[in-house]
Amino acid sequence: MRFPDYFKDGRKPIISFEIFPPKTDKAMEILLDELPQLVALHPDYITVTYGAMGSTRERTLEIASLIKNRYGMETACHLTCVGASRTELDEILKRILSAGIQNIVALRGDPPRGEETFIPPPDGYSYANELVDHIRRFERQMGRERIGIAVAGYPEKHPEAPNIEVDIANLKRKVESGSDIIITQLFFDNAFFFSFVKRVRAVGITVPIIPGLMPILSAKQIQRITSMCGSSIPPDLQRELDAAADDDEKANEIGIRQCIRQAQELIRWGAPGIHFYVLNKSTCIRQIMEALRR
Repeated sequence: MRFPDYFKDGRKPIISFEIFPPKTDKAMEILLDELPQLVALHPDYITVTYGAMGSTRERTLEIASLIKNRYGMETACHLTCVGASRTELDEILKRILSAGIQNIVALRGDPPRGEETFIPPPDGYSYANELVDHIRRFERQMGRERIGIAVAGYPEKHPEAPNIEVDIANLKRKVESGSDIIITQLFFDNAFFFSFVKRVRAVGITVPIIPGLMPILSAKQIQRITSMCGSSIPPDLQRELDAAADDDEKANEIGIRQCIRQAQELIRWGAPGIHFYVLNKSTCIRQIMEALRR
């Protein structure tokens, strides 16, 4: 199934997981042990992030192919503009499609480590809308069936955008280039998502918008992640995490409760689905899925 097929009838919220390709062989072994447990939770699909400029880029396709062909579960490869020429993108797309994968999460990508600004590779692209354009041209040139394409949305705006209006204008360009759905960056206050959806609909974007949620594993972990992606932590949640201090187990309990509350409210509100950033771990998301099913 392709992304738009999941959201045609709107009868149930579509649940998806996101995992990342490990950097070491040991971490890869751990993920391979976790994968059957994640699959057993029956998400509708699993996306695999893209480690550009390094060995994890190869593992993206390896893991996605495993999910699709060993476990029979739909998956999506992330693909970015980082470190790839147009010719290289074509070769990557051929390999993705040859593995039977029908969906791509198309992103600009972060600047390589050590660089503060994004610099496009030679004969490459600077923006995600250009990458979406490239994928659609590739389909036509190769006579391929339409690929499902997701792009990113930022309820609290992209960190590099000067304001939310400019960010949503950029999002509109991505959708008009041929994107099927929007998956949001993580957030911890649903009010940001509700406001974001209202603004996005006001500029004429009609594709499904799927909120992205991440269960907190530790106070330090979430501070690091939010500082990178520009998401904020509500004061009440921050006070709870401060009280937990270095007690990761306590912080994890707080994070699971927070994630369940957010997901339940979003589903009641009518969100078409939830995209969980599971961080390659099954324990937390199992508790969250059990709570949602109850």
